[in-house]
Amino acid sequence: MKALINGRLILPDAHGNFKIFSGALNFDEKIISIGEPIDGAEIIDAENNFVAPGFINIHIHGAAGVDTMDDEIAALKKFAEFMPRCGVTSFLPTTMTMPLEKIYRALERIRDGKNFSHGAKILGAHLEGPFINKKFKGAQAEENILPADFALIKNFVDVIKIVTVAPEVSGFDFIDRCRAENIVVSIGHSAATYEIAMAAIARGANHITHLFNAQTGLHHRKPGVVGAALDSSAIVELIADNVHVHPAAQRLVAKAKPRSEIILITDSMRACGLGDGVSELGGQKVFVKGNLATLADGTLVGSVAKMNEVLKNFCANTGIDVAAGVELVTKNPAVKLKIFDKLGSLAVGKAADIALFDDDFNVKKTFIDGEATL
Repeated sequence: MKALINGRLILPDAHGNFKIFSGALNFDEKIISIGEPIDGAEIIDAENNFVAPGFINIHIHGAAGVDTMDDEIAALKKFAEFMPRCGVTSFLPTTMTMPLEKIYRALERIRDGKNFSHGAKILGAHLEGPFINKKFKGAQAEENILPADFALIKNFVDVIKIVTVAPEVSGFDFIDRCRAENIVVSIGHSAATYEIAMAAIARGANHITHLFNAQTGLHHRKPGVVGAALDSSAIVELIADNVHVHPAAQRLVAKAKPRSEIILITDSMRACGLGDGVSELGGQKVFVKGNLATLADGTLVGSVAKMNEVLKNFCANTGIDVAAGVELVTKNPAVKLKIFDKLGSLAVGKAADIALFDDDFNVKKTFIDGEATL
């Protein structure tokens, strides 16, 4: 048994809103109690750092030189072992639009990876493509884009937690089939009009993949996917790396949406954590300089940001306090994935997945099921 003391605990108040509290956090594999240290517990000094639930990243392709699509289980293990450095204790490895057999192999590895004994927990997969619109393919390979067909993914309903689709080409029957299997349907890489997007949201596609990126933007006569996202209760993903979404746009989202409808993601790729240089995404050469990663033709691709960095940026850009900001990387994704009874907050009986970070959002220590991983 362990007791974390001298930390600024980020806990839900009586209304479920995250606030900062004092006291000891007692835990083994699960949170035991909050208050005074239990006699006999191993004392761990949090040194006045924030003590938060472990972060949950629901959209991330890779980091530390590896990618979800790499054809080896060792790459996925390295991926999971890197995540706690960013405060992430559970995540959805995210696939790319590639040949179906390669996607299937990735999903099989992710299924096996849910049993890893080390690193961040793999909760399942985010299937980003191949059911998208060629007009908004972004860094996805056009030759591998396919019409939406539930039969193509039916053998992986136990693995796929989120699927990104363009509703104007996927059709609503596909949305219905996915929702019947409790798969979150997310609108992304889409040329949908405002009207089609709103109809898809009403049908159950109430999630938006990396808002503003690879979708129809907000225009005063054509509100597009962005307009539908802001004019509905759809949950929006936001890459708050200050490259994919300008700080002013982040502020607008914070004003337009209640914080319960915002989830911060990284959408990072294998170059995350490696610094400047040449990398790769989906078989395409990527050039990284600072926070910017592009294809040879200048197309913006996935980010190189870490989860603690996007949280820092969003708090700084919007003025939201740290405790409230933490909801966007813990509670909100857990609620979306229907696992908030197990993860997403520091509450008695939940898994002891914990992230400690300082005032500059540097991650100092993480625990997964009560065991220190950093």
